[in-house]
Amino acid sequence: MTYLLVLAGCVLGTLPLELFLGVRVYRQWRRLLLTLAPVLAVFMTWDVLAVRAGHWHYDPRQTIGIMLGNLPLEELLFFLVIPICSVLALEAVRRVRGWEV
Repeated sequence: MTYLLVLAGCVLGTLPLELFLGVRVYRQWRRLLLTLAPVLAVFMTWDVLAVRAGHWHYDPRQTIGIMLGNLPLEELLFFLVIPICSVLALEAVRRVRGWEV
């Protein structure tokens, strides 16, 4: 459950950037999906292959037990939450600093 709490903390910590600075990351969902797609493709493939090859594993006692393929839900959420939080932080810095695209 700790992993999920950390991810929730990341989301809650960056949500004010969307709400108060108006960085519009969530409103531009197509752009966000295009940003996430390569990250998800590369790192999910990496994890699936590494688990299959026996390079690492996930202890079922340390996860909530929901698996999608051979990856726990927490790992898949990590690949969504952390890039989204990173994009929010980047866009917030750009907004505050006045950096234009």
